[in-house]
Amino acid sequence: MNKIRRMVFVGMAMVAAGMLAVAAVQAVGTAGAKPALGPTVQTFKGDKCVEDTDYMRRNHMKVILHQRDETMHRGIRTQKHSLKNCVDCHADPKTNSVLGKDGFCESCHVYTSVSIDCFTCHTAAPEKNGQPPKAADPAGLKEKMRTSAVMGIINGNQP
Repeated sequence: MNKIRRMVFVGMAMVAAGMLAVAAVQAVGTAGAKPALGPTVQTFKGDKCVEDTDYMRRNHMKVILHQRDETMHRGIRTQKHSLKNCVDCHADPKTNSVLGKDGFCESCHVYTSVSIDCFTCHTAAPEKNGQPPKAADPAGLKEKMRTSAVMGIINGNQP
């Protein structure tokens, strides 16, 4: 019985030593690299955002919804918080979009596991030569919205 305990203890010690060795090798390989705490977002136009970065990270949806209410329900159009201006500054010039793997909007929304449907109606790209681009169609999003609307009607909610 004593031999079995000793063998188990030695085996566990060897596994722990191996794990420490692997961790040490990985730490040396990443020396000098800063750990990423979240997605990296960039601004491609303008010197600064219309609001403080921390404020926008926490409250951008409230700002967008407030802007929507002012515009759609009250007819008040302002440029400060318009979605079009956000896209104009944050669209990647390489892709001409805020969507995509490294896109401004999508990178944060993927990181936080939040789905976005803004761009089924609104464009994800800035206007070029006065021609507004077509709205993006993220895979399956229109079908999800259609299903959601049908389920709302079935449950007694009007679209």
